[in-house]
Formats: sequence, structure tokens, C-alpha cells
Amino acid sequence: MSNSSKNSDQPIITYSADSSTNTNSKWTNFKNSFKPARPLNNDLALDLEKNASDNLSSAFSQLHQNLIGLAGCVGSGLLVVSGNALANGGPGSVLIGWALVSSFLYCTMQALSELASCYPVSGSFFKYADKFVSRPASFASGLNYFLFWLVVLPLELVAASLCIQFWNSEINTVAWVAIFYVLIVGTNIFGGTAAFANTELVAAIIKLLGVIGFDILAIILICGGAGEEGYIGPKYWHNPGAFNHGFKGFTTVLISATYSLAGTELVGLTVCESSNNPRIALPRAIKQVFYRIIVFYMFTLTLIGFLVPSNSDKLGGSSSDATASPFVIAINNGGIKVLPSIFNVVVIISLLSIGNSAVYGFSRTALSLAESKLLPSFFAYVDQAGRPLGGIIFAAVFGLLSFVSASPKQAEVFAWLVALSALSTLFTWASCTTSHIRFRLAIQKQNRSLLEVPYLSKTGIWGSVYATICLVVVLCLQFWISLFPLGAKPNAGEFFKNYLGAVIWLACYLGYMVYARDWILLIPLDEIDLDSDRAETDADKLQQELHEEMEVLKLRPWYIRVYYYLF
Repeated sequence: MSNSSKNSDQPIITYSADSSTNTNSKWTNFKNSFKPARPLNNDLALDLEKNASDNLSSAFSQLHQNLIGLAGCVGSGLLVVSGNALANGGPGSVLIGWALVSSFLYCTMQALSELASCYPVSGSFFKYADKFVSRPASFASGLNYFLFWLVVLPLELVAASLCIQFWNSEINTVAWVAIFYVLIVGTNIFGGTAAFANTELVAAIIKLLGVIGFDILAIILICGGAGEEGYIGPKYWHNPGAFNHGFKGFTTVLISATYSLAGTELVGLTVCESSNNPRIALPRAIKQVFYRIIVFYMFTLTLIGFLVPSNSDKLGGSSSDATASPFVIAINNGGIKVLPSIFNVVVIISLLSIGNSAVYGFSRTALSLAESKLLPSFFAYVDQAGRPLGGIIFAAVFGLLSFVSASPKQAEVFAWLVALSALSTLFTWASCTTSHIRFRLAIQKQNRSLLEVPYLSKTGIWGSVYATICLVVVLCLQFWISLFPLGAKPNAGEFFKNYLGAVIWLACYLGYMVYARDWILLIPLDEIDLDSDRAETDADKLQQELHEEMEVLKLRPWYIRVYYYLF
């Protein structure tokens, strides 16, 4: 066979032969980077859908994963919405509520860590449900997560632009939306995974410094070391008190806490794009969740409860910008003039970071759904630079809704956008815990050994059972608080704004059953495939590697061993 006939059977990707100048070469490489990682033709389209996630860029180092795990979801939930929680439930309810939600979140992340160490796949949350629970549950959970990240970008863009008004800026809000939109979309389209990883690294460092700096200042203020009030101590715990609005107030705090911790699971999506072994990298990154819960939430919110009275007229209300942030209120109450503006910058960076994460999370979830033939193949397009362009472009187009901020109906539009994904976090976490339970039961049913599992959840199967029960209870409490809202009469519109996410999940679940005629509620345990998609297929080799790693660690100095245990 001649060379010409042989080559005619292969798809051809043309690169410019003109490399006479460095500029032309860079421009050519840039243009070619947007071409598909695998040629899009009729013969290979199916192969692309099956393997698109294999072409994702490996841009996440251990440092990136650690910091995303530590500070990745610090955003409006902690910095602004915690003010609503304080007003509704009081400082006592805030601490109990966040502690409770954090406890089952930790179990959820341990379950995710065990699953991802065995099966490091893109869009892992719903794929685990597909593998261990059922196809309808997988579709409903995946589409819920899809919608969650889709609406986050426009929401965070508008919130960030409103924070600019903290300085009484004369520039129209829409102009700031446009600036932030270009920054985020440009980073993801032209910078790709590496740009996302590096910008999140910088944002995480800024958020870390901001929150730790506030904690130090808060301790000084409480002890009377600054400001005009002198010693504050626990006076706000006595007057107006530790608890507001009884059990209903506590229930609203649970919902706020869940919202503030949403996105923690994003570190699991970075597994397939990590340059490190997922068996080692992901468990270490998820360890950071425990420290984030202690430092960022429990300790910081305790200090907030000492500094800001729960009956302050500045808390909550309809405001979603920095003026409603209990952090800014605490600094203002301390009589410090410059720091509120500095912390407002931290709030803006945090909001933009979450918006950036939204594009990343959405594009990977959409890619995974397309690979499973649950979305059009457009979302499975991965270019030569490892960017899932289909999902990024769709997120960018939907993000144009942020310009509704110019409309007098913006509040109503965004209230319904929030409703689309308000309960998504509960279903996402539940898909992880139920998949983990089914995974462990399948191992037991098929007489397999846990020695085959690279990383065992520290909370085990019972931790996942506890987390699943808690998630169901919170979902039921949300139904009650949606039906009988705090301080208001029952209202159909308010009910659907608060509970629309559950309705969508149920509609997707039943709709897929009817459409696909798939009536399987649970895959039989003995039919679950425990071998495909595994990262480690040789159990003996795995145990040898684990033993060698332990022996090497034993020879290291004691402080190195302590570091590896803690981090």
C-alpha cells in the first residue's frame, strides 16, 4: 500500500509549516489548541464520547489540591449568608448548625475519597451512582449538579458587582458585571485548566490570609484591645441571647450551613486532572476539609457571635453584598476605618473565585454526562489543550443572564435561579454516601477483600449511613420550613422558590424511568461491576506499594511523620 493511500485512511490535522517567526509559531499553536483532542468524524465520534475525559489537562499539583480543599468554597456562604443565619437562629444555633452539617459533610468527603481512590473518573459524583445505585438516580443527581454550577456564575457575578457599591461607585453595576464576566470566561477559555488551577491557588491564599487576619483582629476586639466599646466578651450571648426563633430558627441555620459548605466536593472533580496519584493526592486534599471546618467555620463563626448581635438591623434582609457581611459589620463596629474596605476586596475575590469554580465544575459535569450519553455530544468536546470547550462555552452563554442586573426584575429572576439549585448540594452529597454504602455492600456480597481498596474511609460504612440519614432529615426540615416559612404565612411561590430543587430531582428521576423504560430502583449487589474503571487493578501490587510507603515513612524524622499524619 502506498504512503498516500495509507495516509488517506487517517484523519489529518494540519499545522502551519511557517515557523519563520516566533510570533507566528505561537499564534499557530494557539489556534491549533482549540482543535479537538481527537478528530471529530463519524467513525470516531463514539470513541470521543467514551474517552473525552482522558484528554483533560493534568494541571493540578498536590499544592493546588490542598489549597482548593482548604479554602476552595469560602465564598458568599461564609462571608455574607452567615449573617442571615446569625439573625435567624442566634450564635448558639449557628455553632450547633454548622457543627452538625460539618459532621456529615466530613463523612461524605471520606466516602468520596474512598470511591475516588478506586475509580478516579471525571464527574465522579453521578457516575458512582450510575455504577452502584441505578441509572435513574445517576441521571437525576448529575442533572441536579449540572444546574447547580450553571446558575452559580451569574449569581456570583452580580453579587461581586454589588460589592463594588460598598465604595459608592458611580460606575453602573452592569459595567462591573461585564468586567468580571470577561475575566472569568477569558481565564477558562484561553487559560484552560492551568489558569484555573493557578488563579484558584492565588484566591485561596488571599482568602486564607483574609480569614486568619480577621480572626486575630476579632480576638483583639473581643478582649477590648481596640475600638470604643472596650471589653465585649460574651455580652451578646446574654443580650439578645444565644438562640432566636426557636427550632424554626435553628432549621434555617441548617440550610444556610449546607449552602455555605456547598462546593467542598469540587476537589473530587480535580482527580482526573491531577498530576499526582489519586490514591495519595485526594485523601490528603480531603484531610484539609477537617481543618477548614475548625478554622474557617467553627472558630471564625464563634468569634462573629461574640462581635455582632443577632438583632443588628444590618444583618440579613434583602442585601446580598458586603454591607450584609457580619465580617464587615464586626470591623465597622470596632471603629476601624480602613479594614472594611480591605475585607470587601477579600469578599469580591471570594465571589469571583466561586464563579470561576462554577465554570470549571459545570464543564466537567457536562462532559461526564455527555460521555454517559445523557447530554448531547457537544458537551464532550475536549480540545488539544485539554479544555472541555463545549461545557465552557455553554456556561459562558448562560452566564450572560448576569446582565439581567440592569432589569428592574433582577431580584425575581435571580430568586428563581437560586431555586433551581438550592437543594442540589443535598442530593450531590447523598449520591456520594449512598454510592459508598452500596460499594461496601457489593464488596461484602461478592466476597471481595477491602485490601483491594487503596484508601479506606476513616468513618467507614456507618459514617456514610449517618450522613445519608442526616441529609434526608435536612431535606424533610427544608420541606417544613418551605411550607411554613420563618416570620411569614404559607405561600405557594415561596414554597417552590425554596423547594424547587427537590421537585426537579424527582421529576428527572421519574422522567428518566419513563423515557428510558428503566425501572431498576437498585442494581443487584452481585451484578455491580467492581473491576472496570479501577485505578489499581492488582491487589497484591497495591499492598506491596502501601507496605513500602509505610516502611519509608517509618525511617523519616518524627516531625515528618506527624506532618504526613496531619496533612
